[in-house]
Amino acid sequence: MDQLHLMKVFVGVGEEESFAAASRRLDLSPAAVTRAIVALEEQLGVKLLTRTTRSVRLTEPGRRYLDDCRQILASIAEANDAVAGENAAPRGHLSVTASVLFGKAFVMPCIVRYLRENPAVEVSAWFLDRTMNLMDEGIDVAVRIGHLPDSGMHAIRVGQVRRVLCASPEYLAQHGVPEHPADLLHHTVIAASGISPRVDWKFGGPDDATSVRMHPRLTVTSNDSALVAALSGLGVARLLSYQVNEDVAAGRLRLVLENYEEEPWPVHILHRETRFGSAKVRAFIDMLAQHLREHPHLR
Repeated sequence: MDQLHLMKVFVGVGEEESFAAASRRLDLSPAAVTRAIVALEEQLGVKLLTRTTRSVRLTEPGRRYLDDCRQILASIAEANDAVAGENAAPRGHLSVTASVLFGKAFVMPCIVRYLRENPAVEVSAWFLDRTMNLMDEGIDVAVRIGHLPDSGMHAIRVGQVRRVLCASPEYLAQHGVPEHPADLLHHTVIAASGISPRVDWKFGGPDDATSVRMHPRLTVTSNDSALVAALSGLGVARLLSYQVNEDVAAGRLRLVLENYEEEPWPVHILHRETRFGSAKVRAFIDMLAQHLREHPHLR
């Protein structure tokens, strides 16, 4: 059998973890799917799947081979897009990830516009407050806030944000405005981080950097929850500037300790490094980069 056909069938079965589901997805008969998997395992001399009457599971070699097959098939699709020319219409499936609040505020409007202009494209948007691995999780484009580790990804800088401290006017009127990071030890602190007994906040300053160990009264795992608590007047929260700009402008929050902010954090668009440029990825990155660079909250 054709090697690419076998790979496509294996990816279908591996991702669905079901022969029946893969046959529906690929529009093949269950017998044809079974024959393809048997032929592939015989050709490789490796057991790729463990099958029982109730489930299908990847073996460890099968899991590694699934990742390789995905990359090979993606490269072939991108090569086909590239050979069609620079002006080829974007088509296919595009996956995008960003943090929750950033995704909703900045990426989602661009996705909606992109879909309207490119009717042959489907998009999956993963807005999560965790870092998704582009290679392992099959993501085409990501927006990252902060300094990047060395990697094989292409990075395009599109702006910057600040880490700011804020509280409601009502809270500050009742408890006073902190003038130095150490004053926060006498305030109610809202921490947006992993649940941990240790919360160290670093600050810049007129003289030199400092770090203060906080004792939060409330610790949450998402920035939107910390924002809700700050707006309700509970205490002082540390968030990113784009997350609070509208509330600050409307007077619902006030920034504090602005002279002690760290250096701004860069904002990058990341995409996987490949030999060929996909029309769907190029078009989306061009649109998103322009959109983010022009946004006043990211300057």
